[in-house]
Amino acid sequence: MSSIMSRLGCKPLFFDGAMGTVLQEKGLVAGEAPELWNLSHPLEILDVHTTYLEAGADIISTNTFGANPFKCRENGIEMEKIVAAGVSLARQAVQQAGYGTVALDIGPSGKLLFPMGDLQFEDAVKAFGQMTRAGVAAGADCVLLETMNDIYEVKAAVLGVKENTSLPIFVTMTFDEDGKLLTGGDIKAMAAVLEGLGVNAIGMNCGLGPGQMLGLIRELRACTLLPLVVNPNAGLPKERDGCTYYDVGPEEFAAYMKEILQAGAWVVGGCCGTTPEHLWQTVKLCKDLRCQPLPEMHRTVVTSGSKAVEFGDKPIIIGERINPTGKSRFKQALRDNDLPFILSEGIAQQDAGAHILDVNVGLPEIDERSVMCEVVTELQSISPLPLQIDTSDPEAMVAAMRIYNGKPLVNSVTAKRSSMEVIFPLVRKYGGVVIGLTITEEGIPETAQGRVDAAKLIIDTAAEYGIGRHDIIIDPLTMAVSAGQDAALVTLDALSRIRSELGVYTSLGVSNVSFGLPQRENVTSAFFLMALQTGLNAAIMNPISEPMMRAYRSFCALSGYDENCMAYIEAYSQTEAAASPIAVSEISLREAIEKGLKDKAARAAEELAKTMTGLDMIDHEIVPALDNVGRRFEAKTLFLPQLLMSADAAKAAFEVIKTHMDGQAFEQSKLTIVIATVKGDVHDIGKNIVKVLLENYGFHVIDLGKDVPPETVVEAAKREKAGLVGLSALMTTTVANMRETIDLLHSEVPKVKIMVGGAVLTQEYADMIGADFYGQDAMASVRYAMQLAESL
Repeated sequence: MSSIMSRLGCKPLFFDGAMGTVLQEKGLVAGEAPELWNLSHPLEILDVHTTYLEAGADIISTNTFGANPFKCRENGIEMEKIVAAGVSLARQAVQQAGYGTVALDIGPSGKLLFPMGDLQFEDAVKAFGQMTRAGVAAGADCVLLETMNDIYEVKAAVLGVKENTSLPIFVTMTFDEDGKLLTGGDIKAMAAVLEGLGVNAIGMNCGLGPGQMLGLIRELRACTLLPLVVNPNAGLPKERDGCTYYDVGPEEFAAYMKEILQAGAWVVGGCCGTTPEHLWQTVKLCKDLRCQPLPEMHRTVVTSGSKAVEFGDKPIIIGERINPTGKSRFKQALRDNDLPFILSEGIAQQDAGAHILDVNVGLPEIDERSVMCEVVTELQSISPLPLQIDTSDPEAMVAAMRIYNGKPLVNSVTAKRSSMEVIFPLVRKYGGVVIGLTITEEGIPETAQGRVDAAKLIIDTAAEYGIGRHDIIIDPLTMAVSAGQDAALVTLDALSRIRSELGVYTSLGVSNVSFGLPQRENVTSAFFLMALQTGLNAAIMNPISEPMMRAYRSFCALSGYDENCMAYIEAYSQTEAAASPIAVSEISLREAIEKGLKDKAARAAEELAKTMTGLDMIDHEIVPALDNVGRRFEAKTLFLPQLLMSADAAKAAFEVIKTHMDGQAFEQSKLTIVIATVKGDVHDIGKNIVKVLLENYGFHVIDLGKDVPPETVVEAAKREKAGLVGLSALMTTTVANMRETIDLLHSEVPKVKIMVGGAVLTQEYADMIGADFYGQDAMASVRYAMQLAESL
């Protein structure tokens, strides 16, 4: 049997289609875990695999999507046994057919990773590793990580797989129609992270039909060198006679898949609602197409879990203030573990216009590894900006790179052999863009040519580790002009030549140039402009410095980077006071909540309690802040991690307010809400997010958990005298139970309103099953609850 990798790109390859859809036709009960059939109905599973192979599938996915250790433990099932049986049945089908590749199918954990949820990163890595070992031992040929909706979780999954096997890894993630993941990541960020982690192919599955995916695939093709895998649903779910069906038939599906292949995909198949007939029609229409060649591109991109920053678009500002060098207040914050102060430095730089935040916590008297990881985790929970991991300690660097959510900028490696031997393997394993300092075994070269030679050595050595020049930024080093008359000119000459001769992007820590001089900002800002004119791509600088930001904004306006000078006008059309960033130390309660700063919110609430009643604080500070955050979330200018951190900050303020209420009644909403994930469904990420937000708006929420029978929902609605019931479902096989629950509620509690949500739902489907409201996202559900509460 030939390796799947040797066949990629020779001709279109075909994954199979849905497993659950076909098993329902064979008697799978709504809500029943399909993976259990590996043991209870092995012949039916074998038949599904065989039928897909006969329809033309090159790759069949094992019936193990939901068989992760967490779900198996909750249901009292031995994960290894389920996975081994699933792989063995797929292997048997392939052996009987004489062709085909077995892909170990691994889905998401169903949990949110810390700090948004309670699943620790290393526990997630371990769980995915356990599943991988079981699948590989049973004979899988490759691994398919599918229906992933969080960049952080998919990183944990990839590491779990790569640390337990060398088999090829295909990753498909689930986007909404705007190209966003559940946790806010976009297509560019996803592509950069997965390329950096070294997976073999990437793409999309589930959530959307082929028509909705087509434009997103074109976008993905434009930002990655990797082969693309596309497995859409058979359109959108609909309901007829109590049964769920999808609205794109086999021939229409095949026509769309032809367009997707022509848009650059190399591997196609199906997800929810697709059948062997869908695959057969697709193979018949598309098998003779030619694979489009992979694009030639070299993008230099760093990302957080939700935001990508690409070098080359315009000069990039890397905020330098999270660094103890020359900052006595910051050093003391590190010694005192004053995390609120450190985080406020990050937020201040973000507000001032930084694109990336440098994180350096190196002090001899602290545990740098531990503090680095804590700061990276906490900073990523409140800021969408990518981070630069800045350390000379390899242990701190590897620890931070491992738990970093995204593709980081790493500072730094030098041209010394000992440095490159340590740093390059880390960049290769975890993905990242690394800054190369032109420091040789003899020190910093005095000439521009010496620095160009050092840069070339870094680039050539990186290639030996499989790291391309697009993942390298060269810093030719800024020397103090007070110590050498030509120091600045040598740096600028080296900068220009590295950019033009070696074809890599450049960075500089610009403030070093003025060391030892009075009125340093005069010299620094002038040098900054000279460097920008020479072609500097990224500056490590203080974005809160107005002279530096005036120089930057003016340069961008004059050089055409600022379209219609809009950024310049926005910054300087108001008064100077309005244009200046607000001092973080004077941050208001509303601002602390909007920025997700828990400690700052608590302190601000304590201060306000001296002059304002608790109820006034809620009405005039907390609720307006949450409303603003909600509007930004709905407008997609703020994403789920920041939404949840703002909720936590509001909760911290509430706790302070309660201690100052002095007998005042806390005005909780009269509307009681019961929420549950429906019977047979063990996914509760969305439900948990909705719960947190509803509680922050003062609603009394009764959370029944997951896999909840219809009768239990009805009993709770009656007992609690609920005015609203919220139902969640993520799995196609469980939406029928949502309909059953709604019917029972209508019969037993006719006055209660019902809202529904989940990845497999649409407005049309919600209407068909009798729901009163479809919550497209968490904030939409909150808005609906507020409308109901106002009508009481």
